[in-house]
Amino acid sequence: MNVGKQIKEGLWSQNPVLVQLLGMCSTLAITTSFSNGLGMGVSVTIILTLSNVIISLLRKIIPDKIRIAAYIVVIATFVTMVDLLLQAYLPDIAESLGVFIPLIVVNCVILARAEAFASKNRVLPAAIDGLCQGLGYTLVLLVMSVIREFLGNGTFGAGLLNGGEGYKVFSSDYSALMMVMPVGGFLTLGVLIALMQWVQGRSAGKGGK
Repeated sequence: MNVGKQIKEGLWSQNPVLVQLLGMCSTLAITTSFSNGLGMGVSVTIILTLSNVIISLLRKIIPDKIRIAAYIVVIATFVTMVDLLLQAYLPDIAESLGVFIPLIVVNCVILARAEAFASKNRVLPAAIDGLCQGLGYTLVLLVMSVIREFLGNGTFGAGLLNGGEGYKVFSSDYSALMMVMPVGGFLTLGVLIALMQWVQGRSAGKGGK
């Protein structure tokens, strides 16, 4: 087990959003405010880590022919738990995220790690993989949320900081409203993916010299 390698892959070299291009639906839809990005990121990280643990524990007894269905049952159990907890203790975030919390059941990030890693490794490596991949996913969501909220509304931390209003950085008269619309999600994600590829390309080029 190489913890350092797993951390590097989750946060950087195999980032689930910027490199593997997984979980695009929620990434594009909910990253309009810091609270949304944080809420979705933490939820996915918790569900991914716990699902990896259970799937790793059951990997030798789950029949191969029904493994995907079994994974979905495990994931759906934890999604339901997280959804109910959000509704009970963080109702504003639960309402803001809406249907995207239940849709975590079929989030490609979680299903991909269940199939590619948790079903083939022991519990501890599976748990670390889930945590690292979840943190990588959360980091991208937070970066996108900050960019889109700042440029689209002129605020920071809306829904979470300063009584939920966030901190006003500049007047909304000067904001680019399209950044909190679907096109803003595509533009922001595209720029981040391009930046990631550029940096990785430069790193690979220097490593080959």
